[in-house]
Amino acid sequence: MKFNNRNVFISSSVKIGNNVRIGDSTVIYDNVVLEDNVTICNDCVIGEPRNEYYSDVNYQNPPTIIGKNSMIRSHSIIYANSTFGEGFSTGHRVTIRENSKFGKFCRIGTASDIQGHVEFGDYCWLHSNVHIGQKSTIGNFVFIYPYVVFTNDPHPPSNICVGPKIGDFSQVAVGTVVLPGVQIGRHCLIGAQSLVGKDVEDYQLVAGNPAKVLKDVRDLRSRETGKSHYPWPYTFDRGMPWDDIGFEKWKNDNGYIND
Repeated sequence: MKFNNRNVFISSSVKIGNNVRIGDSTVIYDNVVLEDNVTICNDCVIGEPRNEYYSDVNYQNPPTIIGKNSMIRSHSIIYANSTFGEGFSTGHRVTIRENSKFGKFCRIGTASDIQGHVEFGDYCWLHSNVHIGQKSTIGNFVFIYPYVVFTNDPHPPSNICVGPKIGDFSQVAVGTVVLPGVQIGRHCLIGAQSLVGKDVEDYQLVAGNPAKVLKDVRDLRSRETGKSHYPWPYTFDRGMPWDDIGFEKWKNDNGYIND
């Protein structure tokens, strides 16, 4: 089904599943796979060719896979040779460069820029205006809030590219900059407008410019309840796979024994 069938181009090599909807003024290049129940909204480009397309007469577009039940909102551009798991979604005007890999149920907010050659786990939620540099690695259940920047050049300008790495369940708050090669552990909380230039161990709260370790996140108390909020999966379940069963049961069923 197409929204209004206006100014739509779909390559003959595209594979389209059941109940796929494609919006007006959308271009879908060679070797794209749209699995069942995918919605591509108006003015999108899917499978945008890599740079070689413009200089190599023998260029062949590598595969791009959009997993089932995904939603790509208007004016988003997704480059070729990227894979997106089930339930992927974008906001408006999102750019995702080539060689990007996303797990299941990831969300990328409006006007975010993913520079490619990156890997995301499952249930990663990026809010609006996030910039992720190449070679970044993000674990599962990582939330990244607006105006966060992941950098990757330790001595700009150079030919070195080493992105940050973030462990499962960590949170990166508004306006934070993470410097090249920094490794952030599991269940960490990075405070707003921090400049993170050193590795962060598991369960740490860091904040400031430069960011410094303030305490173990498990020692934080909610002003409203007086109870510990971290690790957050025990107190937050909206949109999470442990909704209705609780994190304790879900983690044991899925091998997260140490969380």
